[in-house]
Amino acid sequence: MDQRKMSEGQRAYEAKRAARAGMSLERWLDQKAKEAEAERATAAKAVAPAAGAAEKKKPGFFARLMEKAQKPL
Repeated sequence: MDQRKMSEGQRAYEAKRAARAGMSLERWLDQKAKEAEAERATAAKAVAPAAGAAEKKKPGFFARLMEKAQKPL
C-alpha cells in the first residue's frame, strides 16, 4: 500500500507488523507490494485457461432445446 494513501492507524498497524517480522516499514511495504503483484499475476494466469475451456464446452440442455426450436419443421 502506498504510504500517502494510508491513514495514521493503518501506518501504525503496518509498523507493528514490520517490527514483528524484524524489518523496516519501508521494506515491509515493498515486500507486501511485490507479493500482491505476484498474486495478481498468478490469478491472471489461472483465469486465462479457464476462459478457453468454457468456450469448448458443448451447449447445455436448454441451449440445445432452443436451437431445435429455431429450426424449421
